[in-house]
Amino acid sequence: MAADDGGAQGMRGMMPEAALSSGKPMPRVGMGTASFPLGATEPSTVKDVVLRAIEAGYRHFDTAAVYQTEAILGDAVAEAVRAGLVASRDDLYITSKLWLAHAHPGHVLPSLRRALRKMQMEYLDLYLIHFPVSMRLAEDPESMTYSKDDLVMMDMEGVWKEMEECQRLGLTKAIGVSNFSCKKLETLLSFATISPAANQVEVHPYCRQNKLREFCKEKGIQLCAYSPLGGKGTPWSNNAVMDCPLLKQIAMERGKTIAQVCLRWVYEQGDCVIVKSFNKSRLRENLGIFDWELTNDDRHKISTLPEWRGTLDIFVHKTGPYKTVDEFWDGEITGDK
Repeated sequence: MAADDGGAQGMRGMMPEAALSSGKPMPRVGMGTASFPLGATEPSTVKDVVLRAIEAGYRHFDTAAVYQTEAILGDAVAEAVRAGLVASRDDLYITSKLWLAHAHPGHVLPSLRRALRKMQMEYLDLYLIHFPVSMRLAEDPESMTYSKDDLVMMDMEGVWKEMEECQRLGLTKAIGVSNFSCKKLETLLSFATISPAANQVEVHPYCRQNKLREFCKEKGIQLCAYSPLGGKGTPWSNNAVMDCPLLKQIAMERGKTIAQVCLRWVYEQGDCVIVKSFNKSRLRENLGIFDWELTNDDRHKISTLPEWRGTLDIFVHKTGPYKTVDEFWDGEITGDK
């Protein structure tokens, strides 16, 4: 059977949502705007794809300061409203993230305000700490340069206090984190007066995050998956997910693509999922996951795949706060440990 849209044509206004501990519900499938090398894709291409995604039914868009797509996404949203694709910006769910060099007390609010100016918006729906580590402050606040030599320990309590102020001021409807382990979430929760609404992490059939997911459920934190297809095209990826014989077999038996099998699997875990494709046909294909299910046998077989994490050592350095992979991920290299 050939793969089809699986109901994508009927998704406008019908995207499943996840209720969060604060803010409005998060659409279960969102579109990411990062491309690698960062900032390499023509702005007009990114803008056009965002507009096509809105036409296809996407209502959740994910960006970050370091992606260099905040202004482009803002332009696309403004054009979508002018064109009547959505009634207003309020019909969309917009996430952005705090860059490492701005993850210092006194610099969180200015960073969010810069993002809002770029995006021509009064508020975000979700603002995330991008990684649980900081970098030395850059002289130029617009600089997105990255060097492991500049990594420093984050003042998590000070940064989170200012994240909370962002929410209290209405500059973001909800706040959260990205790439936080159970242990780091426990530390944050020990002093938070506003709990994180979401934790965005790597999730795919080879990186299942079972322990973290259960922890987040217990604490009322929504897990949101990035790199659901293994992060193909990113600096930390390989092709293991898309080349997996088991996933190919399941896709063939279900009459779906490997991508749809992966996205459906993530969806069935209860996670929100960030997909990234600048291909217009695949944008619609990625929404074709709501009107069918994996079998119990499919789920069991996927649970036996060996686990690995792609974003393993990108913030590990001999002069940084985390000298080993275990230190950064608190030993939670696979989803069951």
